[in-house]
Amino acid sequence: MKTVANDPVDAVLAAGLKDLWYPICPIGFVGEKPVSLRRLGRKFVLWREPNGKLHALEDHCPHRGAPLSKGIALGDRIACGYHGVQVRFDGVVTSVPGSPGCKLEGAKATRRFHVQEAAGAIFLYNASKDVDEPPPLQLPEELTGGEYSNFLCYAEWNGDYRYVLDNVLDPMHGTFLHKQSHSMAEGESTAAFRVRDTDTGFVFEKEGQRGVNFDWTEYAETGIQWMRLEIPYPKTGGPGGNFIIIGGYAPIEENATAVFFWRVRKVEGWQRDTWRFLYKNRLEARHWHVLEQDREILEAMEPDANQREMLYQHDMGIVRLRRHLRSLAKAQIAAAEQ
Repeated sequence: MKTVANDPVDAVLAAGLKDLWYPICPIGFVGEKPVSLRRLGRKFVLWREPNGKLHALEDHCPHRGAPLSKGIALGDRIACGYHGVQVRFDGVVTSVPGSPGCKLEGAKATRRFHVQEAAGAIFLYNASKDVDEPPPLQLPEELTGGEYSNFLCYAEWNGDYRYVLDNVLDPMHGTFLHKQSHSMAEGESTAAFRVRDTDTGFVFEKEGQRGVNFDWTEYAETGIQWMRLEIPYPKTGGPGGNFIIIGGYAPIEENATAVFFWRVRKVEGWQRDTWRFLYKNRLEARHWHVLEQDREILEAMEPDANQREMLYQHDMGIVRLRRHLRSLAKAQIAAAEQ
């Protein structure tokens, strides 16, 4: 999505709204060796202590700006690879080997970011300023409840994350783009839509087609922005009722997105075992095939495609979300100016 020149609201949205949790990578991406990740308009360095405790700092040494990710992890701190300056997990410089006792020692000179692991992913709180304690990470029940079983599909797509949001909030595309899918072969190619408010957001849905195809999408904010939809499954898909997808997305940089899709079924006992076996042996490849259809068409869109649109009734949900996100960005700008 092409950012509109000199539009501060668009600039805020392009980098990702502040003071929200975002999924940034699968948990397996980070071990004891420092890892650099570009997300949300900046570079982060992540690492673990030997006991597995996870930390994140801005990937910037306060001495000369070298990336801390090129340094050495020393438990709860990193020694910069350029001059050995040690920065603790809270951003405080604990040692300057080249000039012991200088004013840099003891200074909180690097941004610290709170991170948390859940549902196979690492989540980061994109704070506008340093906070001692972030708000709780509140994920949908499908990712936290014991009666559900999920698999995380993670990918990095070449395209603006807002186009990914648009795609998920477009139930009509399933009937056409995914018409060969075993789970989305049904459904009318024309439909009336409605928007229904919820306590945490809204649902955009086809009227009178619930339980037939990709018929509705929910957008929610619980300190993190997430989306939920259900796809009716044939009996060959195993037990568990409708197939649930939970989506989360984070901008990497301009025209690059970290995409998280959790595949979920409500299953327990032997049904859980059956679902997990079927997923790994039969269903996962099919799901990736559907995701590839989305990726290919979104990556082929020009960055300025949103500047030359002719929207119609099927796009009410997209319009609703875009307006909402712009209002959040305006509020963020106003708060920063106070």
